Amino acid sequence: MFVVADTTAQTGGPTHMARTGESDTVWELKPHTSAKHDLLTGYLKGWFPILSRWNDRIVFLDGFAGPGVYKNGEPGSPTKALEVLLSHRHLPAMTNKTFVFLFNEAEPDRHESLNAVVQEFIASHQPWPSNIKVQVAGDSFENVAEGILAHLDEQKRNLAPTFAFVDPFGLKGLPMDLLRRLLSFDRCELFVYFDFNTVNRFASAGNIDDRLTELFGTDRFKDAAGLAGPERKKFLHDLYQSQLIEACGFPFVKSFEMVNETGHTGYYLFYGTRHVTGLRVMKDAMWKVDPGGGEKFSDVLAGIPVLFGDEVDTEPLQIDLAQHFKGQTVSIELLEHYVLTETPYAASHLKKLTLKPMQIAGQITCVNQARRNTYPPGTQVVFPG
Repeated sequence: MFVVADTTAQTGGPTHMARTGESDTVWELKPHTSAKHDLLTGYLKGWFPILSRWNDRIVFLDGFAGPGVYKNGEPGSPTKALEVLLSHRHLPAMTNKTFVFLFNEAEPDRHESLNAVVQEFIASHQPWPSNIKVQVAGDSFENVAEGILAHLDEQKRNLAPTFAFVDPFGLKGLPMDLLRRLLSFDRCELFVYFDFNTVNRFASAGNIDDRLTELFGTDRFKDAAGLAGPERKKFLHDLYQSQLIEACGFPFVKSFEMVNETGHTGYYLFYGTRHVTGLRVMKDAMWKVDPGGGEKFSDVLAGIPVLFGDEVDTEPLQIDLAQHFKGQTVSIELLEHYVLTETPYAASHLKKLTLKPMQIAGQITCVNQARRNTYPPGTQVVFPG
């Protein structure tokens, strides 16, 4: 059984900062939050069956779970994550696997609401599958994480494959070093909220440098002084991303930008993984939320149809591939890896939407293609010199 050392200990008061308009126990569900949930559930739909194929135990950790429900009764991330698994078409094939859900919320009133919501959800889904374990904790994320690490050290065990959804209220309680230690195991992944708006405001102020140093795991954020506009934004984004790569050891890190109702960037969601398969699934989820580019959601444009529908413009990718692989013959597998790891595009954009029009236009040829405009495994693509 999954155990966390004393996760209901008293914390002595609030452990995080409230987001604007979210000081009550429950609050209104905003479009960008709904989009965040779409990213989360879209990813979990692929993550559960992939990980259960090779592992007997899988952990979903929601470190800042909130009250579990929104003002008008909309479900929060905990029950959304449970619903993904319970309604998954592959669940009957995963009955011999154990799924552990740990939902944590430090604020007493929100913890009480969360616990009630989760218990009600379980009661309404009887008989509850014996292989799905649920625990609701009421401590700071830092204490929960330290409890997990202490338990693992005591048992001399590695953490089971874990997807950590870390969505704090502000900057406090999310040290980079803690993420590094908690997620150092090979099959652990991270989906983390980066409060760009607050970081941008205080990066040069000098009054919360200790907190920012914990957040980034370095004091290099101070180099943002003197920068402004897009240059400052890119610097702070890239610094956090590079720390997730270097400090936490995630070779693949992808971000998704959330734009608030004023048209300004409120925050980024960063996803970190050590496996290209995870990156593939997350990119697919991001492109579903943002069919126009796979990188951004705007409250300003919420509910407004994308100008060109679901059509993906792959012309930039066609130009990139032609230039990068000029004069080379490369496998379809290498091309897919390049698209996934080096471009904003998803692997699903490569064949029909990119290579096919390039072949029709005579920009590429294939030396071992059984049928024109199809690219099965092993296909060798020739880019003219």
